[in-house]
Amino acid sequence: MNTKYSDLINQTYYFPQEEFKLNKDNLQFHNIDLMKLVEQYGTPLKFTYLPQISNNINKAKSWFRKSMEKNKYEAKYYYCYCTKSSHFEYVMNEAFKNNIHVETSSAFDINIVENLLENGKINKSTFIICNGFKRDQYIENIARLVNNGHKNTIPIIDNYEELDLLQGQINGKFKIGIRIAAEEEPKFEFYTSRLGIGYKNIVPFYKKEIKENKNLELKMLHFFINTGINDNAYYWNELVKCIKVYVALKKECPTLDGLNIGGGFPIKNSLAFEYDYQYMIDEIINQIKIACDEAEVDVPNIFTEFGSFTVGESGGAIYQVLYQKQQNDREKWNMIDSSFITTLPDTWAINKRFIMLAINRWNETYERVLLGGMTCDSDDYYNSEQNMNAIYLPKYNKEKPLYLGFFNTGAYQETIGGFGGLQHCLIPQPKHILIDRDENGILATEVFSEQQTAEDVLKILGYNK
Repeated sequence: MNTKYSDLINQTYYFPQEEFKLNKDNLQFHNIDLMKLVEQYGTPLKFTYLPQISNNINKAKSWFRKSMEKNKYEAKYYYCYCTKSSHFEYVMNEAFKNNIHVETSSAFDINIVENLLENGKINKSTFIICNGFKRDQYIENIARLVNNGHKNTIPIIDNYEELDLLQGQINGKFKIGIRIAAEEEPKFEFYTSRLGIGYKNIVPFYKKEIKENKNLELKMLHFFINTGINDNAYYWNELVKCIKVYVALKKECPTLDGLNIGGGFPIKNSLAFEYDYQYMIDEIINQIKIACDEAEVDVPNIFTEFGSFTVGESGGAIYQVLYQKQQNDREKWNMIDSSFITTLPDTWAINKRFIMLAINRWNETYERVLLGGMTCDSDDYYNSEQNMNAIYLPKYNKEKPLYLGFFNTGAYQETIGGFGGLQHCLIPQPKHILIDRDENGILATEVFSEQQTAEDVLKILGYNK
């Protein structure tokens, strides 16, 4: 009878997979022995596998290159990294090994850009796409970047007032883009995105405020769908409307030569995950080309702003099951040595699903469980509602520690969780390590941050001044 945890996984999914395989009864992730990490660093433990950042960037570049060749698309592709997914220097250092560009969303992003320029990670040819609602400090920082000679800085106009604010601080001519306020999916509680300018208002806005202004050069139309790039009627309908606006605007504005289709590539959240990236890119490129050819306008350069796709699949978290509580006849709670609310906040805030697998004891029998965090908050749990399917793990045994891994957690979790600051119920922030490979494929690990101490927390709270 097939009752082992390994049997369950093999019967439920195709396994092993590209990034997951077994070494005896222990899980490996990208050929990293996770139990060795546990033995060396303990738990709870956050980790970032840096090579995966470059892997995903180069996958996307390859998909777009193949699609443009297939469709005889005579323009360029620019991969931008959406910094709000993870602002950490180790992410930036890895990402910018790959000749990519930057998308920013707030004032301090520009300070990071200036640091990257100063340290030679990017250069004057790097595009800096400045998104988001802009006031005071953000406007001032963008202006400083442009005035200091970074001519490939493109602030994306989010509302009518921003144009005057930028012109008030930028010397001479500069480039701009305009963001389309997309209409949201019907299930949303509002109809139109708060970001950008309405479809029908963009061409009139250009004619009134930009066309005759010799200090402005419109270079980009920006389009982003909140639900991401999905093969459904809603996405294709919004894309078609966007392309129509681009064509109409291009006929009025010869300098316009860029279409930014935003981010939104999904990342793997289950061993059953399926998504045909190449097909989606082929269809997007094909639709843009057909519309431009019919209108007899040049096809635009394509910009993307992948954030989660860039960094998400590089991250993971490992916990130990400390204790099991049998709360009634049916429910067993495995209590982990950290908190979901603080270390994986999206599991709590938006019921986000991550890949969750046992790290060890794969050759032992399994049981159905719920997972609970350490805080005294009733919402600090991860169960079948969040996970869509019931959670099964090797049976709890007090004499045999069980370790769990959550994978593809590299986007947003640290910043949303308040890295380096206070955590809910003062549960300490876990140790975080970086994992890299040299040119010979040899693994190297280093500690990026130690687990928070009581002294760290008390200082933030004002007790130790």
